[in-house]
Order: sequence, then structure tokens, then C-alpha cells
Amino acid sequence: MAIEIKAPTFPESVADGTVATWHKQPGDAVKRDDLIVDIETDKVVLEVLATADGVLGAIVKNEGETVLSDEVLGSIEAGGAAAAPAAAAPAAAQAAAPATEGEDDPVAAPAARKLAEENGINIASVAGTGKGGRVTKEDVVAAVAAKKAAPAAAPAKAAAPSAAAPVFAAGDRIEKRVPMTRVRATVAKRLVEAQSNMAMLTTFNEVDMTEVMALRSKYKDLFEKSHNGVRLGFMSFFVKAATEALKRFPAVNASIDGGDIVYHGYADVGVAVSSDRGLVVPVLRNAELMSLAEIEGGIATFGKKARDGKLSMDEMTGGTFTITNGGTFGSMMSTPIVNPPQAAILGMHNIIQRPMAINGQVVIRPMMYLALSYDHRLIDGKEAVTFLVTIKNLLEDPARLLLDI
Repeated sequence: MAIEIKAPTFPESVADGTVATWHKQPGDAVKRDDLIVDIETDKVVLEVLATADGVLGAIVKNEGETVLSDEVLGSIEAGGAAAAPAAAAPAAAQAAAPATEGEDDPVAAPAARKLAEENGINIASVAGTGKGGRVTKEDVVAAVAAKKAAPAAAPAKAAAPSAAAPVFAAGDRIEKRVPMTRVRATVAKRLVEAQSNMAMLTTFNEVDMTEVMALRSKYKDLFEKSHNGVRLGFMSFFVKAATEALKRFPAVNASIDGGDIVYHGYADVGVAVSSDRGLVVPVLRNAELMSLAEIEGGIATFGKKARDGKLSMDEMTGGTFTITNGGTFGSMMSTPIVNPPQAAILGMHNIIQRPMAINGQVVIRPMMYLALSYDHRLIDGKEAVTFLVTIKNLLEDPARLLLDI
């Protein structure tokens, strides 16, 4: 009995997806809950799992093709077997010989052919380990690894580098063209839209991190022990300071919907996280109600999920305000771009020891530049500046966060 493999049901904010990777090929045995195929959307990569034991049948949607919500991707032959271990002798002998369509055109999985082409591998030179000698994607991966590890051949026998080679040697004047991922394409589109449709400005300030760093240094070990290994970082202080400032300046936490202004009675703070697939912004729901430990724990979980490609659609949707920390990469100052329909975004930067004039004395202090980009259609300049000053004051005297003053 054939069981259809369908794309997940996408939320309203996601129109379609792209087949990223088939982890099984026709004829491969599958077990219930095995990972079959990845679907890349504008926000996350969704995993499609097997719903029954059997054998993967026909693939309807190949890698790179666009799929809609609940569209059929392929099928599973329930109860089938990938290979017959007790097959008759003639059948066994036939299976032992590599199945080919021609001397130079071996049977190979579509993903294997694509990977071989991208890396300049002659598919005919790859030994197949799949059923009937089929060349699998794993076979090509091994061939690519062997090619990279092999010493350079004599100049007379050296092959010209492939235009799709993932690693460029010094002096090579070659290019590699790869499709833009959906996440990268969506980020690019939204950023251009933000600059085109918003009256966006950025205001700057600087914050003395002395008190926050001293507090963190004094209590970080006790904090980690008290909260089951959750580490105390700087981001939780900024999230707490931002949520307090958002209470005082509700326009910064609002959004424009057509001709209306929507004021949010909660602070869903997006925290920008870098991943191999690009920048993603998971959301801390009701961050104004969270403790420092809950914020740090949530961010740590998001970071791990982002690296593993496990963020869910719900975790990536919504948000009323965003914080991004370019300082982790050494950024000294930047102008972050607002993520619509939000009205503002806070940019953190590198902490630098700089000479400062304090009470008539020149002292060395750990300083950080802050940047607030905002939609001037909704937020006045005075409001934006005062909002950023509020965050500065709360961070320079963190006891105010506890005393709510």
C-alpha cells in the first residue's frame, strides 16, 4: 500500500517552501519517524518524517523544486523491503553486478548527480554502494573528500579546477555560482522593503558597562549553580532594560497596520542569532515577565536550535521589538535595519576600554556604543533618544532594574 509523503502545513505567513534535501532515495528502507526530506521555507527548515515502515517509492518533488502546503512529495510502500536477503541465486548474482544504463552513465540518485556536478566529479568514476551498484549521495561525498585530500598530481596530469569548487586556491581566477537560500533571499527582500517603506533613522549613545560587568563577575558562578548550568551573559541585562524602557515608551513597542497604530501590551523580543543559513530572529515571548535566568536559558536554547536547524515556525514568528549584538563579531558601531512591522531595533556593539572623563578625572572604562534604529513615522526623535537614554541609565545602574525606578 502506497502512503503519500506530504509537505507540512505552512502557516499563513509562509506561502511555499523548497525541497532542500532528500535523506532517502527510492528503494531505500525507511522506518516510522525516520527523517525523509527537509523543506526550506522563508524562516526555517522543516523536517518531514516517515509515517510508516516500508520502502521509499517514487519521488514527486526533487531537490530545488517549490512545494505548497500539504503538497505530495513522494510515497512510501508500506511493509515493503529494501532488498530480499533470501533471494534466489540468479537474482543475487544480478544484484552483485553494478546496474548501469551505459558504460559511462551509471545509475545514480539525482542528489548524487547534482553534488558530483557541483564539485567537478565524473559520476562514472564513483563506485556505487547502493542497491544494484547505485551511486548514492554518500558515495559522492566520499569521492569529494578523497579528491580534496589527495596530493597534487603532476602538472601534465593536473585537471583544471572546477568552477563549482567550494574551496579556492591562491591565484585561482574561478567563480562559484550557488542559488541563494530562501532565508537569505527573504532577509534581503525584507531589508530592502524596510528601507524603501520606512522613514528610518538611527540614534546613538554609549553605555559604561562597569557596573554590569562587576555584577556579572561577582555572581556568575553562583548564578550558574543556582540555575542548573545557565550562564549569566550580557544579553539578559539588555533585554530586561529594553522591556522596562518599552513600558515607558509604548510607541517604540508598537507597529503600523495600514492607517492604524497597534500598541502591544506585551514585549515579544526578537534576539538576532547567526546560523549557517543566515541571520535568524527567534522571539522571547512576554520577555517583560521573564527573569534574567529565563532570558539567558531561552537565548541559549535558541542558539543551539539555530545551529542544528531545529527552530520551529512559531519560535520565528512575531516579535514587537528586536535586539541584535554585532559586538560578538567585533563590531564597534553599526546602523541596524528595522524588521517590519516592528518600529525599532536596538544594536549592541563591542565593549572597548576607553579613556573617559569622570568627575573631572580621566579614567579607563569599558564602553559600548548603542544604536537604536526606528521608524520616524511612528516614533519622534525625542522619544527615540529618551528611550535609548533610559536603557543607558538602567544598565549603568542595574539596581534600578530591581527597584523599578
